[in-house]
Amino acid sequence: MIVWLASYPKSGNTWVKIFLNSILFSEDRIDINKNNIRLFPLRSDFNTLNIDVDNVKEFADNCLYAQNLINLDNEIKFFKTHNALWKLGEKSFTNEENTLGVLHIVRDPRNVITSLKNHFKKKNYEDALDFLKDEKQSIGSKGETTDIHLPTIISSWSNHYNSWKKMKKNYLLIKYEKLLENPLEEFIKISKFIERISNQKFAEEKIESAVINCGFEKLKKQEERNGFVEAIDNQKFFFLGPKNNWKILINEKIQKDIEKSFGKEMVELGYL
Repeated sequence: MIVWLASYPKSGNTWVKIFLNSILFSEDRIDINKNNIRLFPLRSDFNTLNIDVDNVKEFADNCLYAQNLINLDNEIKFFKTHNALWKLGEKSFTNEENTLGVLHIVRDPRNVITSLKNHFKKKNYEDALDFLKDEKQSIGSKGETTDIHLPTIISSWSNHYNSWKKMKKNYLLIKYEKLLENPLEEFIKISKFIERISNQKFAEEKIESAVINCGFEKLKKQEERNGFVEAIDNQKFFFLGPKNNWKILINEKIQKDIEKSFGKEMVELGYL
């Protein structure tokens, strides 16, 4: 069964993944390039199915089947994904039969836009805003041979958020802003959630150590020394972190457009 770390891109998913790597796999020394918790889907997840995974219909028709195969061993897996919980006809990204639980990580879109602009090398905030609002948005590349570059259906920021909140089976919502404000409290909440849905037990000192070792500046320095596999075209992945403040970085026009486009969800999440 799968525990999903689900988020829109640049919302804190990787930070949560690195923390869980530490407490789940007894890593006293954090290595940001370790893939104990890997991305789903990868191209290799479909190797035995003899399909064209760059074809959206073939991919959608077989996504659940690929998970069925992965879950044949009845072991708990932790997968990171940026896919929305999409549905195409009778098919969907995942279902309750393949899912043990969901850690749904969200971030204020007024701050997502700055990280997104840097990560995907958008030339200005207007282009980044178009990306954020595009209901047909996907990332990844067709025809690649690299395992991780599988097209990923993310839709708009609001559609992505609304899709995953519908998964009520062992669901935990985590706000990136609260991770910044009180990382120990929020990571303890995550740890207790994992304990509740699995047979895992975590010592308090282990959680505290992992929180310290996963500090943003430590992760940023490690990327500077060793690089990071999730960075695109040598763009810094650990970019602004706590310094990403929409009140300083985006103009009023972009701010108002985001708030108008996503107002319902932002009010629901306490961002407005």
